[in-house]
Amino acid sequence: MTTTAPRLGNALARLLILAAALLGTLLAGAAPASAHAALTGSDPRDGAVVATAPKEVNLTFSEQVAMSADAIRVLDPAGRRADTGEIRDLCSGSVVRYGVELRAGLPDGTYTVAWQAVSSDSHPVAGAFTFSIGSPSSTSVALPDEAPGGGLVGALYGVARYLSYAGFAVLVGGGAFVLACWPGGASVRAVQQTVVRGWLTLTGATLALLLLRSPYTGSGKLADAFDLAGLKAVLETKTGAALTSRLLLLGAAALFVAVLFGAYARRTDPKEKKDLAFGLGLGGTVVAAGIAGTWALAEHASTGIQPGVAMPVDILHLLAVAAWLGGLTVLLVALYRAPSVERSAVERFSKVAFGSVAVLAATGLYQSWRQVGSWSALTGTRYGQLLLVKIGLMAVLIGIAWISRRWTRRLADPAPRDADADGTDLTDGTDVADEADLADEEPGASEAEASDAKASKTTDTPEAETSEAVDPERAAQLARQRAAVATATRKRERDADPERAGLRRSVLTEAAVAVVLLAVTTVLTSTEPGRTEEEAGRSTSASGPAAVPDRPVDIRLPFDTGGIDGKGVVRLSLDPGRTGANALHIFVERPNGKPLDVPEIKVALTLEAKDVGPLPVAPDRIQTGHWSASGVQIPMPGDWKIQVTVRTSDIDQTTIDKNVKIG
Repeated sequence: MTTTAPRLGNALARLLILAAALLGTLLAGAAPASAHAALTGSDPRDGAVVATAPKEVNLTFSEQVAMSADAIRVLDPAGRRADTGEIRDLCSGSVVRYGVELRAGLPDGTYTVAWQAVSSDSHPVAGAFTFSIGSPSSTSVALPDEAPGGGLVGALYGVARYLSYAGFAVLVGGGAFVLACWPGGASVRAVQQTVVRGWLTLTGATLALLLLRSPYTGSGKLADAFDLAGLKAVLETKTGAALTSRLLLLGAAALFVAVLFGAYARRTDPKEKKDLAFGLGLGGTVVAAGIAGTWALAEHASTGIQPGVAMPVDILHLLAVAAWLGGLTVLLVALYRAPSVERSAVERFSKVAFGSVAVLAATGLYQSWRQVGSWSALTGTRYGQLLLVKIGLMAVLIGIAWISRRWTRRLADPAPRDADADGTDLTDGTDVADEADLADEEPGASEAEASDAKASKTTDTPEAETSEAVDPERAAQLARQRAAVATATRKRERDADPERAGLRRSVLTEAAVAVVLLAVTTVLTSTEPGRTEEEAGRSTSASGPAAVPDRPVDIRLPFDTGGIDGKGVVRLSLDPGRTGANALHIFVERPNGKPLDVPEIKVALTLEAKDVGPLPVAPDRIQTGHWSASGVQIPMPGDWKIQVTVRTSDIDQTTIDKNVKIG
């Protein structure tokens, strides 16, 4: 029995509405462009109070980032720039650190550090923190509430990313379905249109990503999408190079599609067709792998651990997804729009889908280990939770595919269609979709009218035929009636074939789940990997609000002993400000900044949380106003109280203290 071509109707409309709603829910609930590179340290640290203005501000990241000329901004309490605007690359080995120099003579107060960069997996990251010189103060700095990559530009960029994945799957999977499973589908117009639309979708989405890239990682303003300077800067980045390469490869893919639906579809000689199929398969695989590589080279696979292994694995993963979901899409279209789909084609696709699932399981297992890293990250991070959702959807999809395989086994081989009652063969080469379109042109051509037309057709006389030839209007009416007869016949055949109807329903459900699965995958690729999130959390927890890394602890303590020449300031420096041996320097100054010579100065260190101390330190006088001690031992990290006792005469002295975090 021949497979017929009914319209998708209300069932497909409901499916698309449901899929769109689920997709919107997923994208709306996703944090826009979550940080994939994390800030693991800063100098000065967040919330630090330093005695004197530092010469520069340094930021340390968990992985490599791209910094623009205005990536780090330091703003004074009034919101004015306090930095020179010159970004310094301080990276060394595995340490990723960037800094910006500060202007000289900065006054006391609270300063805001705002930074923005692009992580090595192409996603924008940003943040802000404050530190104070001398003592905290109020600040008028107002930072934008919108996260990087958010707003309208972020939403459009996310939609374009989803469409690029969907277009890639349909283009590659559709071509593979025709070559490997159903060569006859190369001449079916509905199949041709589906694959070409996949190419158009991927090309259009890639162009949109290229234009939106500059505002997505920068200003967030849609108007900047057409800024030529911004586009030029994007083309010089890794992501820009990947998108440009994708466009070039899509040119080669267009040639592949033209040959597949042109020369290959017209070949009748089996040997020639087989040779051309081999060339198309080889060339198409190379082009498809190249397009998949543009994602692998610019996103998650290109950074983190084992990138040399992760990138080929990611390419295989994308190709397997395309072969399964793209082939499923073309099969669904063929079941509804093509005149017939052989059982052998469905069985071959079932084998291809099974192989794709096996590849997806192997590559997905490796990617999960690489990106998640631990069981706690699987349940305790957003990436791990989305991955569990994806695994659940995959299980559902495999279950539905198993049902489809059962319908395939029950599917009968197509039989030749019966001729019409007057001996006219309804399968004389007329495209079924075209006949359906003809039937649509006559809304009143119902099944009852078709039956009447068929009855009248059997009683036509030579006089009527002569009248039909003379009367064009009558001829057109009869043509519409014959089309209605064909439509009614196809509907009866469809309703009388429960196996094919069951296969259509299962494949339709499978496609609906695949749409949601692709949405989850798109959100997953824009979410911070669980391994990175946990490592950044451990790094932040370990360092805490500790003393500035690679910088001495500097504190400034005003004092007043109450006697003559009893006012001044003690400046204390503990270098390197960490556990172990430290060098201590103390400077005593008058209110005007000149050195003050005092009879005695003592220091004690106490860690009250651990009941350690006070540990006395007796510094030696070096010169007027300067005392020093070497080998000052800090036994453990913590919030240490530094007490300084200053004696300015035989009877006048005071003790001042300050808490300092020492890591």
